[in-house]
Amino acid sequence: MPARVAALLTLLLEQPISLYAAAVLRIGYGFLYFAFLLREFPHRDEIWGPGSPWTPTLAKQLFDQTGWASILTLSDSRAYFEVCYTAALVTCALFMLGWRTRAVSVLFAVVVTSFHARAIFMTDGGDTLILLMALYLVFTACGRRCSLDARRTRLRASADKTPRLPLDQPSGELRRHFRDARLTVVTVLHNCGMLVIAAQVCFLYGSAGLYKVQGASWGNGTALHYALHLDLFQPWPELSAMADEHDVLIAIACCLTVLLQVAFPFVLFGRLKYPVLTMLLGMHLGIAVFLGLPLFSGAMIVADTVFLPDRFYRYLGQLSRRVVPWADVREAQTPTPAEAALVPPQSGHTG
Repeated sequence: MPARVAALLTLLLEQPISLYAAAVLRIGYGFLYFAFLLREFPHRDEIWGPGSPWTPTLAKQLFDQTGWASILTLSDSRAYFEVCYTAALVTCALFMLGWRTRAVSVLFAVVVTSFHARAIFMTDGGDTLILLMALYLVFTACGRRCSLDARRTRLRASADKTPRLPLDQPSGELRRHFRDARLTVVTVLHNCGMLVIAAQVCFLYGSAGLYKVQGASWGNGTALHYALHLDLFQPWPELSAMADEHDVLIAIACCLTVLLQVAFPFVLFGRLKYPVLTMLLGMHLGIAVFLGLPLFSGAMIVADTVFLPDRFYRYLGQLSRRVVPWADVREAQTPTPAEAALVPPQSGHTG
């Protein structure tokens, strides 16, 4: 037991986990919210702007009761709203690209929180999940891989030839201790953030499965039949009617959905998680197509990637270089032991 505790502390304090998964989360949620804001651009004033039926005054009254906050309610000016909307689009794009990620991740969290709180009665589970992930990603080193920060750090490291102060001198020793302490804090925050994200996804699937077990419609295999006949969730009525004709497949899909969600937290420590994640991918794609919930499905698919190891993403990098010969090979290389043991700051500065 002491050896296991020591190994756990070493993993938590010295070695960053799932750096590629954190990058995929950053790219995925940045892209999803960027696409979401672009899609709602023609309707932005009716949803979040001064022309919304839920006026900024009503929103402020609700904030006094709930404790929410939004930068969109600081002014009723239409010009101010347009500036905020443009800044939100730019922030999402920069976050997705990984430019100055440490600071931009905070701005991205502020953007998502502000838009979510401004029209909170129009949000769904996908919006709530993106909000939670945006807050969690602030504490992670999500710009360490597949980002402009990583590229800039690599270029600076190859071009930096300036002599450094010997660490055996008093000032060099102090600087070394300060650097080690800073890197330890960054590593601990990153690891804790990734563990919280994984726990959030497990809790989401487990609670959803347990709620479904309590319902009779999921037990007898008719829940999806009723869902396919809801006018609000029928982007293509003909496709929904065609799918509803297969009663046996609908019943199997109901039972399999409950089984996957309840069993998900218990299969994460073995190879069984890969077929489970594959089936969950198919389930979310079905939700996006048949029920017309692409944002929710995309948020769940991106969240599931946190359970894929870094070796999986390095393999994808190697595979992409075979398909795209001009791809940057240095992103997918295995990190050195010194690089794997420490998480340098995401802004591009090196120790």
